[in-house]
Amino acid sequence: MTDRVSVIRERLTAALAPLHLEVFDDSALHAGHAGAAGGAGHYRVRILSEKFRGLPMLARHRLVYEALRPLIPEQIHALGIEADAPGERARKPDSIDT
Repeated sequence: MTDRVSVIRERLTAALAPLHLEVFDDSALHAGHAGAAGGAGHYRVRILSEKFRGLPMLARHRLVYEALRPLIPEQIHALGIEADAPGERARKPDSIDT
């Protein structure tokens, strides 16, 4: 079976053609949490895509959730999203801009 991080990465790549993508599995930090009891994990994504240009944060998050919908809630219990278009984070210290 392919690990979940790879599946998340594949789905986001296919849907959003990211210029930069990081997927973090934070499930171990939430061991014992009620939502994790069923085996679903906690993940964070940092994604830079031209498809986000001009969209408000909520619309960007909807695009990410739509790409991952088949994995929620059986495989993904919680998802943190940092979604930017190129050039938007250039002034921030933890930039994902390329």
